[in-house]
Amino acid sequence: MTIDQQMKYFREGFPWMKIDAPATPGKGIEVLGSAAQEACVDYSSKARVAGRVKFVPASGAASRMFKDIFAGMEKPNDSVRRLTENIRKFAFYDKAVFGEPDAASDADCAHTAAALLTDAGLAYGSKPKGVLKFHRYASEVRTALAEHLVEGQEYMRNADGSVNLVVTISPEHRDLFEAALGEIKEAYEKRYDVKYNIRFTYQSKDTDTIAVTPENEPFLCDDGSILRRPAGHGALIYNLNEVEEELVSVKNIDNVAVESYLPVTARYKKVLMGRALQLRDTVFAYLEKLDAATGGEALRLAKEEIVPFLRDVLCIELPAVPDAELPALVRTKLNRPVRVCGMVKNQGEPGGGPFVIRGKDGCTSLQILESVQINPADPSAVAALKSATHFNPVDLVCCLRDYKGRKFNLPDYVDPDAGFISSKSFQGRELRALELPGLWNGSMSDWNTLFVEVPLETFNPVKVVLDLLRPAHQ
Repeated sequence: MTIDQQMKYFREGFPWMKIDAPATPGKGIEVLGSAAQEACVDYSSKARVAGRVKFVPASGAASRMFKDIFAGMEKPNDSVRRLTENIRKFAFYDKAVFGEPDAASDADCAHTAAALLTDAGLAYGSKPKGVLKFHRYASEVRTALAEHLVEGQEYMRNADGSVNLVVTISPEHRDLFEAALGEIKEAYEKRYDVKYNIRFTYQSKDTDTIAVTPENEPFLCDDGSILRRPAGHGALIYNLNEVEEELVSVKNIDNVAVESYLPVTARYKKVLMGRALQLRDTVFAYLEKLDAATGGEALRLAKEEIVPFLRDVLCIELPAVPDAELPALVRTKLNRPVRVCGMVKNQGEPGGGPFVIRGKDGCTSLQILESVQINPADPSAVAALKSATHFNPVDLVCCLRDYKGRKFNLPDYVDPDAGFISSKSFQGRELRALELPGLWNGSMSDWNTLFVEVPLETFNPVKVVLDLLRPAHQ
């Protein structure tokens, strides 16, 4: 994206998403019974797949995880006191580092915060989440990265017994990730009888966007250059595009739980994989029928089979077009990447949700929207947001090849108008930042999408350090 294009977005903003309705059970969200779940699990193990891979976004430092602890480092706040009071419950607790602090003592609380965040202690304030110690077991302590390896061997094995992982990281953190992996890889391969193939990948600097002042003037650094910033997880669509495997499981680095939760986590991941492969094969069958259709058969197939499938399964309602154009239109809607996204019942967690939206081409589709994409001045949009029943936990499965076995070029399916502007700061100065369409938002806007309800037990993110006190992490 050129600087001129970016400046236009800063000046004019991004268009609001046109919401038809929230996606709910029976209208956009599938709630599968036990028999349907078993069928999906069985399908996931038997369907033909050109390789499987676990894709784990893990770029950036964990600074936001410790925001409240940083704020209370000198003058302890409630978060620092709670951290200090429960310090022995955290997997990263080391008596030699933290001692045995008293939460009633300001000095002890300040020491606990400093020992956790600064170079005088664990230096967690500048490290990535993936290498932080999340969970303590009787015989070991596991990082978030380690838990993803344990998860992967449970539900992402290839036919040869290997498990592929692609982990997106920042270049400055590579040594930390390599060291964390080196401590466990050989032992886990022996323990779980598996071979791990792990690839680290960087978010390209070419996707960085410029920053502007609150007055929409280019934000200049001390040397006179325009400040550029990473443009959010939407830039990872280019990393995902480099993946050679066909079936991809996407899950954030911090969304892991202790191993006792693994049976339910793995079961529903297999459900999502099976449902994605079922959808893929249904789409492939329609495309092959269209290829073979002669005379008026293509129009009949489009009208009687494909249009109802698009409407009833994928919530895609097509605009009225002449009969002569309908087969080509349904083909474009079918021949796209596939994603099946797990959705949990809304419990008030921050983040995006599932909606049925009306696109620029007049078609409806299932999309994951962030609140910043919804017009607060539109009563119907606000009502749809308030009536949403489910939440996006970032737990999805993607199929990246077409019906002839060719890789899709994923950037072709991005909606560039689905980005947003956020408020940030740099060296104490306010700025406006341009975020690219999110990886599971506008970057996958033109995909064939299904939402499937999964239980809340599968969603256990660590957004702040105190989340590690929740049962899923103890």
